[in-house]
Amino acid sequence: MNGKENGMDTVTLRVSRFTPRPERGRERGGSPFARKSSPFGDSGASARRRPRGKQWVQDYTLSVRPEDTVLDCLLTIKRTIDPTLAFRYSCGHGMCGSDAVSINGTPTLLCTAKVRDWAKRTTETQTDDEGFRHTDDGSQTAAAQDDGDLGVIELAALPGFPVQRDLVADIDQMLDQIRKLKPYLQANGDLATTEDGKINAFEYLQNPRQLAKYELLSNCIACGTCEGSCPVYAGGEAFIGPAALITASRFINDSRDTQTTARMDTIDSADGIAACQSVRACTRECPRGIDVGEEIWQLIAQVKER
Repeated sequence: MNGKENGMDTVTLRVSRFTPRPERGRERGGSPFARKSSPFGDSGASARRRPRGKQWVQDYTLSVRPEDTVLDCLLTIKRTIDPTLAFRYSCGHGMCGSDAVSINGTPTLLCTAKVRDWAKRTTETQTDDEGFRHTDDGSQTAAAQDDGDLGVIELAALPGFPVQRDLVADIDQMLDQIRKLKPYLQANGDLATTEDGKINAFEYLQNPRQLAKYELLSNCIACGTCEGSCPVYAGGEAFIGPAALITASRFINDSRDTQTTARMDTIDSADGIAACQSVRACTRECPRGIDVGEEIWQLIAQVKER
């Protein structure tokens, strides 16, 4: 395929595919390292055995524009080349962040990843008679660029989660951990009223300083890229993960919430903040610009100082 045909370039999507086989009906316990006294350690029925099945790598070469997103490429493949390819996206349903995958080994969102930023050109490595490897001198790369070949983009399911099919990861465990933290504002139930019995809305207003403590944290879309980047998180059985901690921090720092102490007690466990190793890999991949590592560090300091 000539990449410069009709003014288009070519790119190859190298997709790690997976088709599960039927599961046997048998129970499996949780992680032996998870604390059963913790609300996050009792995985029980929520523990999900990584499915077994057929795994293979499949290449798709198609004509694209450099400014196209990887999601655009996958939709083209789905509609015109291979309808069996499975991936998740919910852009039209108001569920931003559902299309998180691993691109070239980096957790990110399909809808924001541009082809020009992620396509990498492969070079042939030659070995001489003495066993020394000689890298490409640049002629092959230049020829490929002139020919309109943008290179290869490697795609896989989001790391740290069981794979359901192809690029679809099972993120239910992460969502369960977030739900256990009650991700909603909890007030004392008493509404402040004025002298004439009306609700006093001014009692619930916040000044800019109070709002700034949690405003950025409210942008979290639970996409799971921080979980996929974390070297400690692996399904949430031994560590609840950065996404759950960011959710807790968002409400702990909200002056209107009355359950700060209870929230801190919940995450103050061996598989809570104590399991975080402060690697801060989660910060680099956040598509919403949240400094996840710093926020977790501040959360740890708050819990210790109370």
